Amino acid sequence: MRIIDAAAVAAHLSPSRLVPALERMFRDGCTAPARHHHTVPVPGSADALLLLMPAWRAGEYLGIKLVTVFPGNSARGRPAVSAGYLLMDGQSGAVLAMIDGGELTAKRTAATSALAARFLARADARTLTVVGTGRIARELARCHAATRPALERVLVWGRSAEHAAAAAAALARDGVPATRAVDLESAVRAADIVSSATLATEPLIRGDWVRPGTHVDLVGGYTPAMREADDALIRKARAFADTCAGALQEAGDLVAPIAHGVLDAGAVADLQALCRHQRPGRQSDAEVTVFKSVGAALEDLAAAILVYESS
Repeated sequence: MRIIDAAAVAAHLSPSRLVPALERMFRDGCTAPARHHHTVPVPGSADALLLLMPAWRAGEYLGIKLVTVFPGNSARGRPAVSAGYLLMDGQSGAVLAMIDGGELTAKRTAATSALAARFLARADARTLTVVGTGRIARELARCHAATRPALERVLVWGRSAEHAAAAAAALARDGVPATRAVDLESAVRAADIVSSATLATEPLIRGDWVRPGTHVDLVGGYTPAMREADDALIRKARAFADTCAGALQEAGDLVAPIAHGVLDAGAVADLQALCRHQRPGRQSDAEVTVFKSVGAALEDLAAAILVYESS
């Protein structure tokens, strides 16, 4: 069994390789049962959560991502979320590799958004506004910049000006044309693409800030109680998701507008339909599009196979 660490994952999951791998997996499909959620008691601390995310291609590969969420770790100065990916042979079940799950998740999440933007953002998009300053937000900026040659400017906004400045500086050192955005409204109004990765429970992005032709990428919210955008944005946009099965159950940015009568669930198309050309992507330069990502085991499997076959 190979042990593939974070550095090796990063080396093998460049956007130029991972985005096409994800497109192939969305197009060709795989079996991906609903994720399993298990509550794990932790004596003297808040209960933890164990998530199991399996997926397989019959006769080829079988994989499962193991994710733990230990809220009490913050008091110990340790990350709350840990992950590992186990890849197995689809013919024999033999374990092939244990892969760093944190790096795998960050890379595949950003590449999935970049893949969606190929269908949904304008080809001439020049300004990207990133809402959030954490690991996923920075990865989104890098991946969009790497896959969009026309991009000229990246604005980074966060609740903490210090964190936003640090994130923009780190991106600039990587060659991304990033600067800190002082004001969120102005940054959204200036954007051709907005990519948000926050843990907001109240909408940050207002529909009346979003100009015609903008693509909005919502990545942070992963429960029905979380919102990054308001109903006004969903009302004026065509909505898409990585997987409808996941997003229409888990994503507050879609679940709430559906409950409010703002969005018809049947109108939401997913990435598989886009990759198979069963549903149209952007239809005009003036159209507003929204992509909601909640993460899917299909994406993890595609990334894990690419890492394994490249190692």
